[in-house]
Amino acid sequence: MDYEKMVSDAKKELFDCVDKRGFTSEEIDRVHRAYDLAEEAHRPQRRKSGEPYILHPIAVAMIVANEIGLGANPICAALLHDVVEDTDHTVKEIREMFGEDVAMLVNVVTKRKADKYETSLQVDNYKQMLQSIHYDIRALLLKLADRLHNMRTLDSMLPHKRLKIASETDYFYAPLANRLGLYRIKTELENLSFRYRLPNEYDEVKGQIARYVKAHADAAEAWMAPLRDALERRGIEATVVCEPRSAYSIWAKMQEDSIAFSEVEHIRIVHIVYKNWKQKQMSEKEMALLVYSIVSNIYTEKPGSMNSYLDVSKDNNYRSLHCKLMGNEGRWMEVHIASSEMRRIANIGCLVEREHGVDRWIENFRVVLKEIAEQGKNGGFMEDVRSTFYEDDIYVFTPKGKMVVLPKGATAIDFAFEIHNKVGEQMKFAVINDKLCSAKTVLRKGDRVRIGTDEVPSIDKSWLDSVVTYKARNGIRRFLNHQANKVNEEFLRCPVCKPIFGDEIIGFKLSDGRTEVHQCHCRKAIEKAAQSGDCIVEDVSMAQFEQMAFPIHFHVKSVNKDQLLLTIVSLISDRMALSLGNLHSTIVDDIVSTDFEVYVHSHSEIQELKDAIAALPNVYGLRSY
Repeated sequence: MDYEKMVSDAKKELFDCVDKRGFTSEEIDRVHRAYDLAEEAHRPQRRKSGEPYILHPIAVAMIVANEIGLGANPICAALLHDVVEDTDHTVKEIREMFGEDVAMLVNVVTKRKADKYETSLQVDNYKQMLQSIHYDIRALLLKLADRLHNMRTLDSMLPHKRLKIASETDYFYAPLANRLGLYRIKTELENLSFRYRLPNEYDEVKGQIARYVKAHADAAEAWMAPLRDALERRGIEATVVCEPRSAYSIWAKMQEDSIAFSEVEHIRIVHIVYKNWKQKQMSEKEMALLVYSIVSNIYTEKPGSMNSYLDVSKDNNYRSLHCKLMGNEGRWMEVHIASSEMRRIANIGCLVEREHGVDRWIENFRVVLKEIAEQGKNGGFMEDVRSTFYEDDIYVFTPKGKMVVLPKGATAIDFAFEIHNKVGEQMKFAVINDKLCSAKTVLRKGDRVRIGTDEVPSIDKSWLDSVVTYKARNGIRRFLNHQANKVNEEFLRCPVCKPIFGDEIIGFKLSDGRTEVHQCHCRKAIEKAAQSGDCIVEDVSMAQFEQMAFPIHFHVKSVNKDQLLLTIVSLISDRMALSLGNLHSTIVDDIVSTDFEVYVHSHSEIQELKDAIAALPNVYGLRSY
């Protein structure tokens, strides 16, 4: 293989592209000098494929220049991005030769070598990249370009290396590209990751798509022809094309819904892209709605299928109008209507109209990263960031009409913490679209949400499994840790007998200086007293538990008469002002068995409630535990 010619051709292609970009002579000279340094530094090196290493930085620079469209300094940084990491050159040299901006970009994408990593090599590198957003988003884009070329040339790597790199791409880089609005790059990274992680399934899905498209090509063309004719008659310059969804997208849908390829609802998407809204003296939205009106007059629309991202775009700047129309083969056709400008933005979303979306996302990113760094949340770093920023958004509304942006899959708990930490901590229930719902209810786009609160917080650990935002997860952790610290500073409460204020208790001194507290009748306490009597604390008090509420289970046996259940609920809520937890009641032959939880603060509250229930007519059995 003529490697010299390969390098010469790649260099020519790069500088042909640079010459067309309209850079100043000084900027073009800087790119040439960056190439010369990179070529000299990497000259002895070869890639795993045997090719000269310089082909890699040239390819990354081409992606940066041509596919992402960045300026001269990022192109220089792309050429130099491996020089510091893989050769004897330093960031200081690059700063002296090319200035602070190029040096900063190279420094950010240079992996840090350390004897001991804060979390792991991979996670530390993720952190380094993400925190570069404090300086400039171009560093992230440069790293995405580097990853894209590595994925395009992954064949030369050993199988275990391919799996590692492909898994990183699926977990981190593809979602990041999606969030930044780089749709083409996101799609290619997803498909390449799928190809190398699951080659057999990839080939199978690709083959199924090819066969499906071939079998239905004539029908698709026949279906689109009336749309093209109708748009042309109205003087709307538009393209109408039917494109298959990506292999990864279809496979992911099959996994998510546990369905076969034949059961996937939308194998293809019809894209209607219009161009001449300005000549028609119309806004993009007006033209989109006109196109929608025209096509939905030709084919029946699936009720409730229209989704508009025209007024409120996604956080990555994606804008379009989606609907489903009946096809000529008895299946719904997914149709996306957008202007040519909307399509352009969909591919380079973070690089245009930055004041409208991505800047807000970047600012949120900075705040979250700062909070994570301050609290030292190393173990959950990637989970917190990924769940908060890498899912598509939904838009929900407060009772006063204020829009709240949350990741897809967010619950009413996420909404409450997004409003304010105190609202989240005191949340009891949600009213969604005027319907009473659990705090754990998953929200849908357009929901109106009101949060019901109580002055006595009732957060439990299970809430962590029902939230997706960092803000909610962090608020719950902070509250639970605070509650635990209130108890655990001096005392450890027995998880079996669960003593509360007012119980007869016994304490045992632990090796860490805390006192383990039990009810005196607790079997564990009796065993401990028999075996470690010297550890018994002479004078122990549960006074600090007085302000804390703990769940106590009650079981009541009664005759089905006189609305007894309502009377018990009224006793708990109105008379004693206690919080009622789970409640379950069964009736067999007019005998009622009722189980419920009540959050109490002291033994005296338990006794008062037991006395009040026992005094009711038709109650024949009562116990608490």
